[in-house]
Amino acid sequence: MPSHLHADHSAAQPTDPGTVDALISQARRLRSEVDAVRREAAAPYGDARVRWERALCDLAVHQLDDLGEHLGQLREGLAGDDSATAPFLPSGFDGSYVPPAPLPERVPHHAPSRAGSAEWDLLTDEAQWSDELYRIFGRDPADGPLTLDELPSWLFAEDQQTLTSMVTGCLVDGRPIDGEFRIVRSDGSTRTLHMVGEPVLDADGGTASMWAVLRDVSALRRSQLTLRETRDSLQRQRQLARSEHRLAVELQEAVLPPWRGSLRFPQGGGPATLDLAAHYLPSGTSALIGGDWYDALPLPDGATLLTVGDLTGHGVNATSGMAMMLGALRGMAVAGLAPGPLLGRLNHLLDTSAQPTLGSALCCRYDPADRTLSWAQAGHPAPLLFRDGTGRSLDPPEGVLLGATSDARYTQATEPLNSGDLLVLHTDGLVPRRTSFPAAAEPTDGARRLLAMAPLFARARTAQDCVRLVVEEFGAPEREDDACVLVARIV
Repeated sequence: MPSHLHADHSAAQPTDPGTVDALISQARRLRSEVDAVRREAAAPYGDARVRWERALCDLAVHQLDDLGEHLGQLREGLAGDDSATAPFLPSGFDGSYVPPAPLPERVPHHAPSRAGSAEWDLLTDEAQWSDELYRIFGRDPADGPLTLDELPSWLFAEDQQTLTSMVTGCLVDGRPIDGEFRIVRSDGSTRTLHMVGEPVLDADGGTASMWAVLRDVSALRRSQLTLRETRDSLQRQRQLARSEHRLAVELQEAVLPPWRGSLRFPQGGGPATLDLAAHYLPSGTSALIGGDWYDALPLPDGATLLTVGDLTGHGVNATSGMAMMLGALRGMAVAGLAPGPLLGRLNHLLDTSAQPTLGSALCCRYDPADRTLSWAQAGHPAPLLFRDGTGRSLDPPEGVLLGATSDARYTQATEPLNSGDLLVLHTDGLVPRRTSFPAAAEPTDGARRLLAMAPLFARARTAQDCVRLVVEEFGAPEREDDACVLVARIV
């Protein structure tokens, strides 16, 4: 093998598809050159020197085919394209094709395959082995070579028929040998051998002996098995991830209110008291669904529940936990619990669940009779109140993260509202993720940016218009986490 190709393959790890393409071109060119040399080796079978040259060419062809397969798999892995369906090798470069698979971080390195030669004389039943073949078999040269009758006893039982067919085809029909089998050495270890050979003819054209080269391809086959298992494992993981994502999306869609445009409360008659709109903003960098929620629910006494929250984590666990929390929250609100005690019950539910997790939540109760907002928070950004073209964050009552401690106490705050006021409730994923939940008294980056939008909100005619402004401001693709926003305009 030319030194420039050897150096490229062993001393430098390709880091981009272009580098691998260059190696593939070199391998193809060298493969063509080896084929040309092999075609020129047309001397009679009885010429031992030419047989050896031809066998070396065959070994080189197999080595280049193995190299080509690895380079093709590496290129597909670097390109990140697991949908390729066509082999990278040109027609005639290799008769078989294994579809490229995603690889681990680097292609396993293999030492050059060891090869030895053997000749079995059919007239004298004698055999001659090279020193390297003894080492491949782990056999003491003092014990002599294995005859064709003895050789099958070293093979795996299921491979013995393969060897018998190859030898019979060579000796009886004059066909070249090209196949693999596995042996069990005297020390109990196993080897996979690739055997190429041909009949040696006498002066009358009859078969006098069989000559072969055997190459130890054990390491190569083990690496190929690892690659196949890795490919299968990655495929299963991708299928599982797709199924989990689909389940999480379906669960989220089933739980969150299916609002389209603004919603007026109360519904079904009577003067409107609230103009509502909300939106879920998925992560811009992750395909996983988070545990964010929003909800607005009319209560039996004429009040309205407004809530947003966020459970840690992503995927089915987060969305199923969100569904449990939101269901419990709705049930307790309908039963008449005030926001503070309600969050206390939610904290107990989360603290004693089978899969403990943390969450933040905002629970508000708006009473249209006196336009009063009663609210409590659990480690969550406070509601933002916009009035007369300016905005401020409401002073938060006491409340720690849900699930952070047992028997946590959640106090309530009350805020009088006026007609035309705008409330904005949001989760803390509108801006790049922080290392921890912020203190409830500390305005988040998202809250500061929302407050700066006060003049825009003042010109908006509906809650849906305000939500549309928020999505335009925070819907950037680099957002790292899911987020929810709920807008309520006091009518």
